[in-house]
Amino acid sequence: MGERYPIPGERRRVEQTISRSRFISTVAPAPTVEAARTLLAELRAEFPDASHHCWAYLVGPPGSSSQIGYSDDGEPHGAAGRPMFTVLQHSGLGDVAAVVVRYFGGVKLGTGGLARAYSEGVKQALAGLALAEHVSRTRARIQCSYAHVATLQRLLPAFEAALIAETYAAAVIYEVEVPRARAAGLAQVIAEATLAQATIQFED
Repeated sequence: MGERYPIPGERRRVEQTISRSRFISTVAPAPTVEAARTLLAELRAEFPDASHHCWAYLVGPPGSSSQIGYSDDGEPHGAAGRPMFTVLQHSGLGDVAAVVVRYFGGVKLGTGGLARAYSEGVKQALAGLALAEHVSRTRARIQCSYAHVATLQRLLPAFEAALIAETYAAAVIYEVEVPRARAAGLAQVIAEATLAQATIQFED
């Protein structure tokens, strides 16, 4: 579960003015909670005189709730962070963070108006966002004879295995990273193709 899922492929920003208040909304990849906090720190530094820096993040697969967070940052309770998080939660994306910076324009929007403004800012930032894919990987060590090198070089790309290092000595050793979902299949195919003469060991 959660081995592959869509994530933001870029940082994207939009700006809107509502009742003279300026809302600057940014969404970005957040593979860790620390990455989400870093985004917030960067935007606080970029807009130090803003009235509010409201934020929300979801780290992990789309819709998950194990690593989440949000803040109203001085806005009325429930008027900013939670609506922003709800948009992220239903976006179909994982590992995503959003920060909406507000410059107060002198006109109060009310709790409902604020919730709409903050959620709409996140929706607009997500619209047209370039996507990437999170792929959970594991590292493996493959040892084979020189006779099986060509076979392995053909099989590895078919299983999306990325070559990290290679050693040519008495035997050939490949260090690779492979998607967890394909690890068992790779091990089986290598055993069949080399008549179990090649070995593969996974780190975890």
